[in-house]
Amino acid sequence: MGQKPPPPAEAVALLADHTGNPAAIQLLSDRRGSRVWKVQGPRGAVAVKANTPDGDNAHEKAAEMAQEDDRLLRLTAAGAISPDYRVGAGTWEGGLWLAVNWVDGAPLWQALAPARSPEGDRASVRPWLTGIARSWTERLARMHATGWAHADVQPTNTLVTNDGRAAVIDYALACGPDDRRRVSYRGALTHTTAPEIATAILSTPADTHVQAHPAADIWSLGASLFWCWTGRRPVPYDDTTDRLEKLAVIAKGTTTALRDVRPWPLPAFEDTITACLAPDPADRPTAEELTTAW
Repeated sequence: MGQKPPPPAEAVALLADHTGNPAAIQLLSDRRGSRVWKVQGPRGAVAVKANTPDGDNAHEKAAEMAQEDDRLLRLTAAGAISPDYRVGAGTWEGGLWLAVNWVDGAPLWQALAPARSPEGDRASVRPWLTGIARSWTERLARMHATGWAHADVQPTNTLVTNDGRAAVIDYALACGPDDRRRVSYRGALTHTTAPEIATAILSTPADTHVQAHPAADIWSLGASLFWCWTGRRPVPYDDTTDRLEKLAVIAKGTTTALRDVRPWPLPAFEDTITACLAPDPADRPTAEELTTAW
């Protein structure tokens, strides 16, 4: 069973020992120069990513794929992520491929849907919501303790598993100590970009690498929780606004007051999100501190 275009045959062959045969293959994404498949077998599932070989940016995407694999190898060696996450990587006739273990969970926006309405203020929802935030900060604390920042903390890179815990995925943009990069970091999703990253992007040439630090992850964490709980982004601007103009608004460091838009009151949770969104990185709590704050 499969879908067109299929994943690289080299990847499927090498992954057979991991997933088992026969494998069910589902194309999940085909955009911006890369494709992602879910390969499911009797022994497990993996996510396979490969650059699109016939795209105008094929060389650039191959470089990004190589950098992502480098991030995973270095993060694993540092003890920042589980050694079970990366499954394998290799070359194929179209470029590079990378496989990671499949994480079975719902994206944060989808998972928090029950909490976005006034009816979400229930005894079962409150500890579930804070548990997601706590487990998310535990994941980040492990990275931050080794000097690494995820640098792309956002709702689509955070999955909530059936047991109510957060799983962090997609480490392609991670920034670490003694960073050796093939592709410069220039921020990630605009809506969860920390003010200091926005300022650096606006004040440097487009090819200049901007080093992200753990405090930027904390702002992005707060922004993601704010957004997915309230249904509104913490920094208001028109969706039609140019990215650089949006970054200029974010760089000012002003956010919407959470108490004015939250669907129902949860004081300690609100205070912690607000602390994460402090304009000055030095004023934000660390991930380690957050593990006991929720």
